[in-house]
Amino acid sequence: MTLVAGVDSSTQSCKVVITDAATGALVREGRAAHPAGTEVDPEAWWTALQLALAEAGGLDDVSAVSVGGQQHGMVVLDHGGRVIRPALLWNDTRSAKAAADLDAEFPDLVERTGSRPVASFTSTKLRWLRDAEPEHAAAVAAVALPHDWLTWRLRGFGPENPRLDALTTDRSDASGTGYWNPSTGDYDREVLVAALGHDAILPRVLGPGDRAGVVGELIVGVGAGDNAGAALGLGARDGDVVVSIGTSGTVFAVTGAPARDASGAVAGFADASGLFLPLVATLNAARVLDSVAGLLGVDHDGLGGLALEAEPGAAGLVLQPYFEGERTPNLPDATATLFGMTLASTTRPNLARAAVEGLLCGLADGLAALQAQGVSARRILLIGGAAQNPAVVAIAAQVFDVPVVVPRPGEYVALGAAVQAAWALTGDRPDWQVPLTAEPAVDHQPRIRAQYAAH
Repeated sequence: MTLVAGVDSSTQSCKVVITDAATGALVREGRAAHPAGTEVDPEAWWTALQLALAEAGGLDDVSAVSVGGQQHGMVVLDHGGRVIRPALLWNDTRSAKAAADLDAEFPDLVERTGSRPVASFTSTKLRWLRDAEPEHAAAVAAVALPHDWLTWRLRGFGPENPRLDALTTDRSDASGTGYWNPSTGDYDREVLVAALGHDAILPRVLGPGDRAGVVGELIVGVGAGDNAGAALGLGARDGDVVVSIGTSGTVFAVTGAPARDASGAVAGFADASGLFLPLVATLNAARVLDSVAGLLGVDHDGLGGLALEAEPGAAGLVLQPYFEGERTPNLPDATATLFGMTLASTTRPNLARAAVEGLLCGLADGLAALQAQGVSARRILLIGGAAQNPAVVAIAAQVFDVPVVVPRPGEYVALGAAVQAAWALTGDRPDWQVPLTAEPAVDHQPRIRAQYAAH
């Protein structure tokens, strides 16, 4: 059996899956935690990767590996390959003003990069660095994303071997920087210089199935951003819309044409297969359920049980769940709000249901934004930890107006990276089948979204 490995270096942890290259069947796996916070020393990711690989049995019998990772994070390196300051992660919103400044300076950014800048994007974090820490900005020789940096380290580079020109990335992650054009495949150096204050080395953008390098006999694949990795791991095709409920919430689809949404709601990203990945992201997802479950003194199963006791619409109780500000809509300083509180509506079951409905309504608005860009939605693939809660699945079938299916639980970002590893190994994209665990009957309840939209 030929083995390949896929890595998901996410916000919260590092996951490694080692699979059969022919079928995608899981052989073994490992994981390790990442530090909390919105800025992290990248060395913590490297340490976690070593721990997760060790728990997964190592790479001695593995033929190829590829790394998927959280998008947008800013890793800045000096001429010696040293990390200059802790990486700012996608969910660090201190660069909101920088995003507005870049948007004002480049009114044609949607045409140039596929997306309007928001605080998540790397370009805005570089502008923040230029303005807030000019001494650090001046020392930047190269800019990488989390998966770029980890791939570089896996290939034997770092302060001990500082080949900055050996940095590589892929189309999906490059498209989330805010200074790469997914239509032309070129970096926009003018935007980069406006953001950072000077030019810098950027990772070479590789194509799907390419090899970033070879270490001994181990092939290192191109890697991907997390959402593109998940789409690849799920085998998403035209007509499939993926709704992922994790630390962030995302709604995305694989399409043949790039999206250019002037409103900024839809990011015009590239995917990991050579196509495009129009995407809507929300900052508030599974942690909305964490927060309300804690408030009610129950676990997630208990929250789901309470939610199913209430009627659709939660008797008019509406939770607008902007606990951590929001990216879509672009409201980085917003807070959560509870509407419709009456003596009759303010009950534990209604609050539980309002939390689930509010989370899903934000994602349903994301689906509507994709459809406005011409995306065809035949079915929704609901993934993420929250997708295993029966209440979330049942209420999703009421909130969305297209059929919902739930793939078998899995580490789909890591599995997508394993697909890349097998692709780099053989030269052909594998076609691994993903079984479904739930297909709830369509039970669309329009009033849920109508009352959410009213606020």
